[in-house]
Amino acid sequence: MSKTDKIATFAAVSCVHCPHAPQSVLDWVKGRLEEIKPTHFIMLGDLFDATSASVHPNDTVEDLEVEFEHGANVLSQLRGALPVASKLIWTLGNHDDNIITEDPRRTPRALRSLLHWNNHYEFGGEFRKWKQIPYKKNPKGIYRLGPCRFFHGFRAAVNSNELETLEMRESINDQANTFWIRGHTHKPVPPTQCRKTQGILLPWWYANAGTIGPLDPPYMDRKNSSQWGHGLISGECSLSSPRRPSRTDWDANLEIFERVAP
Repeated sequence: MSKTDKIATFAAVSCVHCPHAPQSVLDWVKGRLEEIKPTHFIMLGDLFDATSASVHPNDTVEDLEVEFEHGANVLSQLRGALPVASKLIWTLGNHDDNIITEDPRRTPRALRSLLHWNNHYEFGGEFRKWKQIPYKKNPKGIYRLGPCRFFHGFRAAVNSNELETLEMRESINDQANTFWIRGHTHKPVPPTQCRKTQGILLPWWYANAGTIGPLDPPYMDRKNSSQWGHGLISGECSLSSPRRPSRTDWDANLEIFERVAP
């Protein structure tokens, strides 16, 4: 980035899964935001757990109203830690989208509009303060900031970060040297360059913000969540145009919240 470039600073977190977000992790995120003072803050989706809209039976279904109240409180806490002029972005995740998607297995069609979080006026005002990006695996589901791209994620396999970076890049015919940030898998991954083979690098990068939600939810009792982690991606990028981005047009790093043993 040159001295004449217009610079944006950003921070991104993912997968809160309200109402189960640990307050200690939220407090850590708020403290970092007060230090970073980002011009853009991106919530990378799955603000809600939305077990009541799941196709899988669950014995611990939370009332959606409880989730909405907790979600509004989380967004309000995060917004309060940000500069007043910060841009507030929420790229919807699959758990959020489960509440409003057209799928009768999840929610009845006749009630779907009533279930939308924006329509709950007792706390919907907080949600409407955030630019909401739909959960779509196409250009409409991507938030762009200079050479940086933000979306929630769809795949969950071990190489899903790289595969989806290349898939989403192809969907917008993206230029080289862009940086793609996602969540979804709950596994934090630092900025990493894509590869065609072990010895051939590709000119795109990706990272994963992990989760700021629970690390050991009940549905993972028979699965392995040992690689999950509480993370935050922060960085800066050039907004200057028109020109093709170079690798020096953005910089970013992954921060991990270290739990202190009791």
